[in-house]
Amino acid sequence: MSEGRSVSFTRIWTDRPLAFKGLVVVALPLAILLGSLVSLYLASSAETRAEDDVRRAFAIQRDIYQVHALLAEAATGVRGYALTREDRFLEPYRTAEVELPATLERLDGAIEDPVVSRHFVDLLRVTEEKRASLRATVALAKADETASPEEIEQALIANKLTLDTVRREIEKIQRREAVVLDERRALVDDVRDRFLVLTAVSGLVGLLGSLAAVYLFSTGIVRRVSKLEGNAELLARGERLVELPEEADEIGRLTVRLIKASALLRKREEDLRASEERFRLVIERVRDYGIFTLDPRGTVTSWNLGAERIKGWQAEEILGEHFSRFYPEETRDYLPAQMLERARANGSAEDEGWRVRKDGSRFWANVIITALRDEAGQLQGFAKVTRDMSERRRSEEALKLAREEAIAANLAKSEFLSRTSHELRTPLNAILGFGQLLEIDLESFSPPHQEAVERITRAGRHLLSLINDLLDISSIEAGGAELEPETIDAAKVLGEARDLAEPIVLSAGLRFDLVLPAKPLSLTADRRRLTQVILNLVANAAKYNTQGSFVRMGAQAQGNGAVTFFVEDDGPGIAPGNVARLFTAFDRLGQNQRTKTEGTGLGLALSKTLIQSMGGEIGYTALEPGARFWFRLGGEAAGLREVEEMQER
Repeated sequence: MSEGRSVSFTRIWTDRPLAFKGLVVVALPLAILLGSLVSLYLASSAETRAEDDVRRAFAIQRDIYQVHALLAEAATGVRGYALTREDRFLEPYRTAEVELPATLERLDGAIEDPVVSRHFVDLLRVTEEKRASLRATVALAKADETASPEEIEQALIANKLTLDTVRREIEKIQRREAVVLDERRALVDDVRDRFLVLTAVSGLVGLLGSLAAVYLFSTGIVRRVSKLEGNAELLARGERLVELPEEADEIGRLTVRLIKASALLRKREEDLRASEERFRLVIERVRDYGIFTLDPRGTVTSWNLGAERIKGWQAEEILGEHFSRFYPEETRDYLPAQMLERARANGSAEDEGWRVRKDGSRFWANVIITALRDEAGQLQGFAKVTRDMSERRRSEEALKLAREEAIAANLAKSEFLSRTSHELRTPLNAILGFGQLLEIDLESFSPPHQEAVERITRAGRHLLSLINDLLDISSIEAGGAELEPETIDAAKVLGEARDLAEPIVLSAGLRFDLVLPAKPLSLTADRRRLTQVILNLVANAAKYNTQGSFVRMGAQAQGNGAVTFFVEDDGPGIAPGNVARLFTAFDRLGQNQRTKTEGTGLGLALSKTLIQSMGGEIGYTALEPGARFWFRLGGEAAGLREVEEMQER
């Protein structure tokens, strides 16, 4: 029965959390130590109190003797004064009168024993009687003429009798205090003996508590951690773990998880082996890719259905052969060795080129060779994946041909636009010339005719602007627009553009603000084209800002060395749905609305073409309210266009 309770306690202890065990292991010795200290403190306090009682008993005896001595000396002095009338004999009397009250007050506070307290009350009474008798004797002795010797003798006899009474009361107190002193001395000895015993017991209990804490720590943590460490070593070697009791604390849960992890690892190893087998079967059945392996020398060691379909060889025909057999004669002597060396050095190698089938026909292949290494990094062989890209190559060639045709068609279109524009200029110049002649004598016409002349000249100028924009766009797209790059100061270009565009902005009733860069900025661009783009953006801002109050242009430096020019206004801006239509030729926003704003829809498209021809980029940002158009030149932006053009080519 006792053994069962022990096992039950051990299981309860081991199931407790580690935090609880640690608290118990640390708190148990501390609690025992604290209890011992408290016990020692109480014993020491009791001993101190007993010693204080002894000292108080000695003090009471000393003060009792002091009372007797003061009264006796006072009585002797009064007797001498009464017999001699010499004042020097009264000195003890006067001393007693000063010191007796303080001594009696100390005794009153120090006496605790009830018997002594009763005797002390009697002592106070007879002491007061003795003091009164002494005062009366002194008074009688001072009255020389009225006091007879017999009266003085009677007073002295009364004093002696009162002193005897005081002496008897003091003897009573002394006898009782002697008893109390003996009792208190015995109590001190008893307390001291108990203090020594308690000290020994506290030391023994502390030792036993420490041993109990060590035992609990060992059974609850150390022993089980050692077993857990052994299981960890078994897990590292991949061996089966030792089954341990399933206990509820952290170590027990860790043990359970370790066992589960071991089982999971064994299961995963089995699943890995099964997955490898399934993967091998899947690889063998892939038909779109030729997937096979090579040994470190390049000999074929496996062959799947895709390789058989693409290359034409059966597995039994090609296993053991060198993979250079798939290469045409012009690359067979060097390219296979290069591919293996690249894969060995870099981990993998990729190549596209002509390969040979079993029947001698060629196909365009994409080939990736990957080096296979073990855990130690030793080369085990290569995996080779081949894809037949013949169809893609034919598509690319067809696409290339179509692109060349599109380029030729675009050049033809540009040439057509150029010729058409030149052909249109001849009659248009005549129309504008005659219109200008009519404007000279405009006042001689009637109002309806004046309006007709103005419409003719306005339409002619609009058509001329359209033709000029078409010529610029077609010239740039055809590569016929020659740029004249030079180093330009951004502030000077902005100043020139302001002088040219200010009449346009002021005629629209708007304020024209100029934001110059904080420090000198320079860039490389075609000055005429740059000014043309700025004027185009300013004209658009002035034209469409029918509700705002200003047009602002400026420039600022970018961190990559580029310069950003901007033109912004506080007009109605551009609806989010129309942003995608910006920079598109012949697509003027608002052209379907009944407004007096004119335009060809070519301004932003031409600006974009000009900026891109100078290696920059252009864009739009919405403001609240208003719109901001910007373009960036120089720095990293200059190389952006070149990269895009290379990719397009």
